Amino acid sequence: MLEVKVTNYDLLQKQVFSLIEDESNTIAILSNVSALLNDSLDQINWVGFYLMEENELILGPFQGHPACVHIPVGKGVCGTAVAENETQLVEDVNAFPGHIACDANSKSEIVVPIHKNNKVIGVLDIDAPITNRFGNDDQIGLEKVVAIIEQQLT
Repeated sequence: MLEVKVTNYDLLQKQVFSLIEDESNTIAILSNVSALLNDSLDQINWVGFYLMEENELILGPFQGHPACVHIPVGKGVCGTAVAENETQLVEDVNAFPGHIACDANSKSEIVVPIHKNNKVIGVLDIDAPITNRFGNDDQIGLEKVVAIIEQQLT
């Protein structure tokens, strides 16, 4: 297995805050954060956001290959994150019931719900071309990144 470098999430969180602190436009915020995450995270092949619209997730700003545009709530890893309102950390997407294969090269995934006014308004979705890419440190670090985004969106 390829070695995954450890991400300095403290530094990444400071960079996210600095990047978006003076911005109020949601698309601009999510676009820059997806670019920063793409540049900062090792061994990933897709990073981006899906936003809730009419009770389904719609593709938002991202970095990577073209992706699924519509994801129903409760379907796939992203839809499950919304339905359960909790981060989904999937070691092997092929073992996840109902996984939606937008990119056949993706082997593991983490999805973090984004909230506004105590309601899920979207998700941060990151895919990797290796299994077991994401661990507890990634979950904690990315949930803190999402918390910074949430503060800026209120």
